[in-house]
Amino acid sequence: MKTPVSTYRLQIRPSFTLQDAAAQVPYLKSLGVDWIYLSPILTAEKGSDHGYDVTDPSTVDPDRGGPEGLDAVSRAARAAGMGVLVDIVPNHVGVASPYQNPWWWSLLKEGRKSRYAEAFDVDWDFAGGRIRLPVLGSDDELDKLEVRDGELRYYDHRFPLADGSYTEGDDPRDVHARQNYELVGWRRADNELNYRRFFAVNTLAGIRVEVPRVFDEAHAEVVRWFREGLADGVRIDHPDGLADPEGYLRRLREATGGRYLLIEKILEPGEELPASFECEGTTGYDALADVDRLFVDPSAQAPLDRLDGRLRGGEPADYEEMIRGTKRRITDGILHSEVLRLARLLPAGTVLDGEQASDAISEIIAAFPVYRTYLPYGEEVLKEACSLATRNRPDLAPAVDLLQPLLLDAGSALAQRFQQTSGMVMAKGVEDTAFFRYTRLGTLTEVGADPTEFAIDPAEFHHRMARREAELPLSMTTLSTHDTKRSEDTRARISVISEFATEWEQILAKLQELAPLPDGPLASLLWQAIAGAWPASRERLQQYATKAAREAGNSTDWLDPNEAFEQKLAAAVDAAFDNPEVRAELKAFVALLEPYGAANALSAKLVQLTMPGVPDVYQGTEFWDRSLTDPDNRRTVDFAARQRALNALDAGERPASYRDDSAKLMVTSRALRLRRDRPELFTGYTAITASGPAAEHVVAFSRGAGESAGALTLVTRLARRLEQSGGWQDTSVELPAAVTDELTGSSFGPGPVRVADILAGYPVALLVPAAAPATHGSENH
Repeated sequence: MKTPVSTYRLQIRPSFTLQDAAAQVPYLKSLGVDWIYLSPILTAEKGSDHGYDVTDPSTVDPDRGGPEGLDAVSRAARAAGMGVLVDIVPNHVGVASPYQNPWWWSLLKEGRKSRYAEAFDVDWDFAGGRIRLPVLGSDDELDKLEVRDGELRYYDHRFPLADGSYTEGDDPRDVHARQNYELVGWRRADNELNYRRFFAVNTLAGIRVEVPRVFDEAHAEVVRWFREGLADGVRIDHPDGLADPEGYLRRLREATGGRYLLIEKILEPGEELPASFECEGTTGYDALADVDRLFVDPSAQAPLDRLDGRLRGGEPADYEEMIRGTKRRITDGILHSEVLRLARLLPAGTVLDGEQASDAISEIIAAFPVYRTYLPYGEEVLKEACSLATRNRPDLAPAVDLLQPLLLDAGSALAQRFQQTSGMVMAKGVEDTAFFRYTRLGTLTEVGADPTEFAIDPAEFHHRMARREAELPLSMTTLSTHDTKRSEDTRARISVISEFATEWEQILAKLQELAPLPDGPLASLLWQAIAGAWPASRERLQQYATKAAREAGNSTDWLDPNEAFEQKLAAAVDAAFDNPEVRAELKAFVALLEPYGAANALSAKLVQLTMPGVPDVYQGTEFWDRSLTDPDNRRTVDFAARQRALNALDAGERPASYRDDSAKLMVTSRALRLRRDRPELFTGYTAITASGPAAEHVVAFSRGAGESAGALTLVTRLARRLEQSGGWQDTSVELPAAVTDELTGSSFGPGPVRVADILAGYPVALLVPAAAPATHGSENH
C-alpha cells in the first residue's frame, strides 16, 4: 500500500478549482508536501463552498473543475512524485434543490416505486406512504403552491409531479395531496420527519450504503479514480452515521484495491478504533487535543474555574451535568424525530408507550461517553450508559432495563439505528452546543477534545506519542481543519491566557464594564476569541459572535433569535472598533499575549509535524492563521505570497523575528522536507529529558529507533512562566550525537548542551544528526 509522509488540505470550490490546485503543485512540492489532500469534489449543490452536499455521485463537479480538473491535478501530482488523497461523503447527499439530485427527484416523483427508494432511509409508514419535506414557512402556506412547467412550485422550490397526478386547471393543493411527498411547515421537522438526515440538516438526506447496489452506484466514480490511477487514498466523512461502518470500510478497501483509508472519527479520551476497522486511522483530532494541552499551564485550572463560577453567579460549570443537559436539549428538540423513530422500532408487544420509550432512549443517549458503539464492540459502553441513565433518572429504571437487551442485539434494526443516532446527538449536543457554553479556556473546547482535561505534562505527552507510534503510525495528525472552532494559531494565543489568569480576570471585568454583555460565560468566550484572532475585521467578528451565541443557545438561538440580546452582542463587538477605551484594553492585552502565543504556535507546529503519524497542513496555515469557526476558516489563501516568502527563505533570508510569517513558513517547510526526504530519521520515538531549573519548559523527543539516530525536536513550553522564573539558566539536554539545527544551520553536541544555546534564535529547533546532511538551505530534490 502506498502511504503518505504528509498531506496538505486544499478546499476545492468554484472559486478555487481542481485546475487551480494543479497550478499550486510546484509550490506544495517545494514546501515539502508529500500528498495533496482534496476536499469533496463530486457534483454538489450549486454554489456550495464546501462540497459536503453531493447531488450527483456519478460525476466530478463541473463547477469544481470537472473530470478534466481531476486529471490535471493528478497529472501534476504524479509528475512531482506526489500522491492524491480525496475526501468522500458516503453518509448523505444534498437535497436542498431536488431538481439537482437525480436520486432524490426520482424518489419524490415515484415514491416507494422509485429505483432509489432503497437508497434513502425513509419510514414510509409513519407518514402514510409519503415523505415529509419541511420546507414551508408554516402549514398554512399550502395555498402558496402553484403548478408551473410540469412541476409543483413553492416560491423558488421545485418539486416533481407523479405521473398522472395533474390535469390542467387542478387546484395546486389537490395536486400536492396526490404526490409521494408532503410539504410541511419547517418547525414540524423536530417531531414529524420521516427520513434520516445528516445531524439536523433537513437538506442533507442520509443514504443506505449498506445496500450493495447503493454502495456500487454511489462509489462508481470514486472507484474509477483508483482504477485509472487518479487517486491514492480516501478520507471518509462521518462514518459514524453509517449503519455498518466496519462492513463499509471492508467493502471500500476491496473496491479501491487496498488503498490508504482514513476516517473522520472523533475518539474520546481512552477510546480506541475497533481493531476490525480496515483503515489506517483517523483524521487527527485526537492528536490535536494532545498537542494543545501541552501548552496550557496546569496551575491556571483553579483560578479559571473560580472565574467561571463568578461569571455564572455561583459554582463553576459541571461539565458532565452540562452535556447531559445539552444532549437532552437535542434529543428533545432538533433530533426528536430520530428518537421517536427509534421508539417505533420497539418489538410489537413491548410494554412501553411511545413517551416512556423516547424518554428512556434519550436518557441513555445523554449518558453516552463516546459517539457510538460498533456492536458487539462497545457493549460495555452501552451497559455503562444504561446504568448511568438509571442513576440520573431512577424513575426510568424499568424502561431502561427493558431497552438494554434490545439495544445490545446487534442484528436488530433498533440497535443499528440507535448507534447511528447517538453520534448525531453527541455532535450537536457537545461540539455544537456545550463547546460554546463551557468557556473557561477556549483552547480546550476544540473538536475531538475533552475540555475537562485541562493540561498534560511532557511525560504524559511522551507516553501518548509512544503509543501512537506503536499503534497508529499512519493515522493523520492535524492542528487546523475546515471544521475546527478556532485555528491553531488562535488557540495557541488563547492558551497563553492560562499563564495570565489574574490579568485575564481583571481585563474581562473591565471589558464587561465598558461593553456589557448580560451573559458572563459567553462574554468570556467572545473576548477570548477576539483576542485570539486579533486583528480581525468587524464583519468576521460579528459573524462569529452571532454564531457562537446561537450555538450556545442560552441567551439566543437559531430558531428564535433574541433580538434585544443580539443587539447588545453586536454592540460589544462594535466596541472593539469604535470605543477607544475598549480598543486600547484589547490591543494591550493582545500585545501581552502575542509573543508567547507565537512561541506556542511554532512549538505546537513543529511537534505536530515531527511527532508520530502523518502530519496534515491545512491550507494557508504555513503562515500565521488566526481564524475562527466556519466559514471564517475557509477564506481564500494567497499562495503567491507564500511562494515568494519560501523563495526568499531558500535564497538564504532568515526571519528577523520568530513572530514573522516567514518563521512559521520556515518551520513548516523544513520539517516537511526533512520528513519527506529523510524518512529513515523518523522510524521510532524516544523522549529526551532535560535537566536543570527550567526542565519542565522543554519538550524534546527523538524519532530514531534503537541505535539508529533520528531527527530530534526541541521546543519551548509555557514561555511566559519560563521568562518569569529567570529563563533557561543552565538547563541542558544530553545530545547522543553531533547535530545541526535544520532551521539555523548551527551545530551542537555531542554531550550536554545548554538549551539557551540551542534556542538562541527561535523558541524551537529541529536537530539532525551530523551524519545526515541538513536541508535548510534549499529544497532537497
